[in-house]
Formats: sequence, C-alpha cells, structure tokens
Amino acid sequence: MAGLVDPLVSTAWLAERLGDPGVRIVDATLPLVGQSGHGRDSYVSGHIPGAVFFDINAIADPDTDLPHMLPTPEAFAEAAGALGLAREAIIVVYDAHGIYSAPRVWWTLRVMGYPNVFVLDGGLRTWRAEGRPIETTEPTPTPTPVTVAPLFDQRLVTDLAGVTEALAHRTAQVVDARSAARFTAEAPEPRASLRSGHMPGALNLPFNLVVGENGTLKSAIDLAAAFAHIDLRQPIVTTCGSGVTASVLALALARLGRFDVAVYDGSWTEWGGRTDTAVVTGA
Repeated sequence: MAGLVDPLVSTAWLAERLGDPGVRIVDATLPLVGQSGHGRDSYVSGHIPGAVFFDINAIADPDTDLPHMLPTPEAFAEAAGALGLAREAIIVVYDAHGIYSAPRVWWTLRVMGYPNVFVLDGGLRTWRAEGRPIETTEPTPTPTPVTVAPLFDQRLVTDLAGVTEALAHRTAQVVDARSAARFTAEAPEPRASLRSGHMPGALNLPFNLVVGENGTLKSAIDLAAAFAHIDLRQPIVTTCGSGVTASVLALALARLGRFDVAVYDGSWTEWGGRTDTAVVTGA
C-alpha cells in the first residue's frame, strides 16, 4: 500500500484482491437512524466474499449506557483477534448503505493502532450495482493473536472534558455531523431522552453533504467546498448523535489530508443527555 494516501479504496481495487491472504474485509453495517433490524441481518442476506461481520454495538464498552463507545484496548484486541484481523493485514471496511457506519470501524481500528485501514468507496451498494460477487455463507475466520494496542492513538478520540475545553478556549473547531434541523432544534432528537440543539460554538456540516447521491465519498475538490467554513489548518473535533456519522466527517477530512481529526466518542447522546452541559437552539 506504499504511496496510497487516500483513506478509501475502489470496488475494482478490492475485486482484484479477493482471496488475497494479506487483505481482510470487514462488514460494518448498522441500520440507519430510525431503521429497525440489526446490521447482521444485512450481512447474512449477502456480503462481499470473505468478509467478517464487525458488530459495532457488541465490540464496545459494556460498562456505560452510551451506545457503542470504544472498548478497552484489551477487549478490542480479543475481539479483533477472534475476527482474524491481524495488525499487519490491509483491512478494508464497508457497509451496506454506501458510506455510513464503515467509517466508524475505520476510525476505531486506527485508534487501536492498526496502520493499514481503508473504507470501500460506495460500500456494498456500489459493489452490488456493479454485479460483483456476493455470498451468504458466513466464513469462519482463523483467530489470530492481536497485541494490545501499543500505539493507542489518543489524538483521534476525545471525551466530554476535551470537548468542553475545546469549546471554552477555542483550542479546536467542533464540527457536528447531524442534520441542520437537529442542530438548530427544529427537529427532535431520535433518542427521546435527549435535549435538542447544539453545543455553544459548534459548527454544523451534515454528513450527507460529504457523500454523493451514489453513496461514494465526494471528490477532494467538492469536499474542500463543503468544509469551506472550517479552517483546515487548525485542530478539528467531529461529533454527531453517537459517534458514527462524526466518523464520516473524519473520513472526509482524511481525504483532504487531515488524518489527525478527533472524534467525540460520546457525542450528542452524552452531551444532550446531561443536565450540566450548555445547549444552544437556533442557527
């Protein structure tokens, strides 16, 4: 992968490498917000040959009521090893929607010290549209020992205290991937217990504005236009409802050369679910 700096690979690139023992394929499908079912339902109905299913909700911290928070490095190493995700492998992550939940796993693997992780541009949606092979049998991965992240990348994740600091002292730009209507509190949150609105000082860029109608990530030129209100020279933290579409923005920023963007893991589920955090409504 020397010289490959884009965080995405094409379906053609992956199709040429099906069966390559140095490439691991990961299905990271989650239902869309408000959609019923489970990501595994999609996986069982058809997935890219050789892909293993990464359950975002299960490979997560069990000691919090916040959804799919990062697990400990030790728990992650055990789960990744069971899926056969060797650290030295090239790992390609996709989801069934195009680009939605795959970036969350791309981000998670990078936080946990994996050096060669990419997202499949267009995901299963493009793969199917191109008539490429699909299988329904679930492969049995060969477990591999995975060392506990020796290089847990703390730069790539932040928490409530970090976001509070960034907002109070302008040490980073906080960019919210939720829809404009949720950001301004014109639309309610899908999680009924949460307040509506946004963090004071946060900026808004709905994640769908960085993804094309065909489910692929927009070009660098179009992404630069989408991020025109963000200073790409300064630190950036992305946030959303629960840390999933914030990772889409992180992926888009990586295409623009910013591989150091942090994701607020708790996101609005944490911030909007508390009573001691400030919330702003309106634009």
